[in-house]
Amino acid sequence: MTDHLPPLPSASGSFGDKPVLTFPDTPAPGDLGVHVISRGDGEVVESGDDIEVDYYGQVWGGRMFDNSYDRGSSISFPIGVGAVIGGWDEGLVGQQVGSRVLLSIPPHLGYGERGMPQAGIGGTDTLVFVVDIRGTSRR
Repeated sequence: MTDHLPPLPSASGSFGDKPVLTFPDTPAPGDLGVHVISRGDGEVVESGDDIEVDYYGQVWGGRMFDNSYDRGSSISFPIGVGAVIGGWDEGLVGQQVGSRVLLSIPPHLGYGERGMPQAGIGGTDTLVFVVDIRGTSRR
């Protein structure tokens, strides 16, 4: 965790387990928060790779809006090239396969002022994700 940020949520479980988040009694940080819960020993994720992850997403202090654990299938997408929200591009490039990473993503690195109403995400919501990096491949 970076020293200049306020406390980030904690997550239960280990790699591959659906987490439960516990939030601190502080407001969400205004900057991207990245905390490596457990570091893997696999390949380093590089910008432009296709990354395979399991993830759990929750609004800061609010409800879960999406996760791959309940579906029982991971997702894959290009990372570091603007295909996903900025907080994922910035927070996951440079991590190692096998890592569990917590991301606290402010609105400007998430869905912006419009939010994502169909998922119940408002334009001022900070998003918290726990991401298990399952694999990476060069494109």
